Amino acid sequence: MSKRMMTIGASIRGLGYNASAWRHPRVDPTVQESISFYADLAKNAEAAKLDFVFLADNLAATSMSDRPKGALGRGHDNVTLEPLTAMAAIAVLTDRIGLVATCSTSYQQPFHVARQYASLDHISGGRAAWNVVPSYRQSEGANFGLPEPLSHSERYERADEFITVVQGLWDSWDQDAFVYDKKSGIFFDPAKVRALHHRGKFFQVEGPLTATRSPQGRPAIFQAGESSAGVELAGKFADAVYTVPLDKAASIQQRQALRDASVRHGRSEDCVKIITGIQPIVAATKKEVSEKLELLRSIADPVKEMGRLIVQFKDISKYDLDDTLPASFIESCVTSSAKPIAERAVESNWTVRRLCQEMAVGQQRILAGTPEEVAADLAEWFKSGACDGFNVSPSHLPDGLFDFLDQVVPVLQDRGLFRSEYSGRTLREHLGVARDSS
Repeated sequence: MSKRMMTIGASIRGLGYNASAWRHPRVDPTVQESISFYADLAKNAEAAKLDFVFLADNLAATSMSDRPKGALGRGHDNVTLEPLTAMAAIAVLTDRIGLVATCSTSYQQPFHVARQYASLDHISGGRAAWNVVPSYRQSEGANFGLPEPLSHSERYERADEFITVVQGLWDSWDQDAFVYDKKSGIFFDPAKVRALHHRGKFFQVEGPLTATRSPQGRPAIFQAGESSAGVELAGKFADAVYTVPLDKAASIQQRQALRDASVRHGRSEDCVKIITGIQPIVAATKKEVSEKLELLRSIADPVKEMGRLIVQFKDISKYDLDDTLPASFIESCVTSSAKPIAERAVESNWTVRRLCQEMAVGQQRILAGTPEEVAADLAEWFKSGACDGFNVSPSHLPDGLFDFLDQVVPVLQDRGLFRSEYSGRTLREHLGVARDSS
């Protein structure tokens, strides 16, 4: 039996996960639509033997609010390359690394999506994955003619049917359907192709798909979502799930919930990989780590960050930037995810300015330390059963990723926790999830 190895991927969207990453002195803010920039990130991740690179996506500009006054024009996350287009280009510039691209189930059509990902799987030789997102933002729906967003239950009901249709289309052709017999004139065996004839609540799709069965059988499916509906959807369909717990015990519980959901849907509990998000800040010495953190805090734009804080904390606008947040601030939380942040802010006697800085640094788990310290933390989470691996969300690009690849990955390899060479060619082989030929 082979030894269990970490799964490690890297998010390469935009300029990094610091909200003001474009202001970092080492960041070129003009490269968000440069394919050579993304390809260089992917090539370096491949050289380090990572499982995949990942492109998140939004279907609406995300920094178009002028609340508070003066916030408009300060965000760097309004433009980016469309993920499938970018991944197709990256596919021909790389050989082994997996390519995970985001696509929404709320506004697209299953036939189109099935064809796109089958094409990417063919172009890449079996390295494609679809990151399924049941989009909900009103600003996104408005770009597709919807006056109101879909309800939570409807989004997930539509997503369930959407994925079912896409997988059915991927199964249109048997692996050996195409015989190419020039003598007999038979190009494909009619007995080995089937139309879908799908008639459902949201979609009517005839089929078959205009693509042969792809190298992986079906492209892999990734998903993020921590609601009960999201867990059930992942248990039914996902090969890998992104999570963002800040606490190891919560991560262990969440991983088990996802494994249980897989069993409920007639699948093995080992069929889905749980991949937690991290933001590593790595340097050779503690002094250098502190300096990097302080730089990341210093570039935070309080005006821009107040725009985000207003959404999460009611009445925050009544405080000045240098006011220390009182205990009552905890009661001002609008969302459940905001409460741990508020509690930490009060416990640490943060000012509003410091809260802005911390929010800008990132809302995923921050791992600041030497290579050995960061590797030890990852090893502890992995061995405890908190996750199957990690998705690196760099503070800024490219350095935030390259520091991790150059300094932390070799330590994990030396400890026997991460591969030193690829053993397979497809993303499913990297992940250790079965080739899907059902």
